[in-house]
Amino acid sequence: MKKISIYLDTSIINFLFADDAPEKRDITLDFFENYIQTNKYDVCISPVVIDEINKTTCVAKRDKLLDVIRTYQIKIVDISGILSEVNELAERYISTGAIPAKNLEDALHIAIATVLNIDVLLSWNYKHLANINRARKITGVNIFSGYSEKISITTPLEVFDE
Repeated sequence: MKKISIYLDTSIINFLFADDAPEKRDITLDFFENYIQTNKYDVCISPVVIDEINKTTCVAKRDKLLDVIRTYQIKIVDISGILSEVNELAERYISTGAIPAKNLEDALHIAIATVLNIDVLLSWNYKHLANINRARKITGVNIFSGYSEKISITTPLEVFDE
C-alpha cells in the first residue's frame, strides 16, 4: 500500500519550538519523532517553506528551524517545472477569496500540494489553512480548476494512527 504523502507548512516546523503553546509543541514533537523519523509517511516541504524560514529575523531561531529540515531529512520538492501552474492556482485561491490576498505563502503551500497531488497538507494555521470553511472554498477552486483530488488540510493530530 502507498504511503500517505504529507506536505508540511512552515507552522509545523515552528511549533517544535513553541514554548508558549506547550500542547501543540508536544504534539508536533511526537509527530516528528514517531512519524517523520520512522518514515511512516512520505513527508516533504517546498522552497516556499525555506523562504519563509529565511525571513526569520532571529538568526538562532532561523538556524534551529533549518536544522530540523536537515536532522529529519525532510525532502524539499522541486517546483521549478510546475511553477507557473502553482502560481496560477495560488492566484485563483486569492482572487476567489478562498485565501486572503495578504497570505500568498499559504496559497502557494496549498497550490504546491494540490499540483503535486499530495494527500495531506499539515498546518497549525487554523485561520487560513486547517479550517473547514477555507477547505470548502479551496476544494471548490480545485474542482473548478480541474483538480479532482481533494487535498486534506489538517493538523498533526489527524494523522496519528493510535
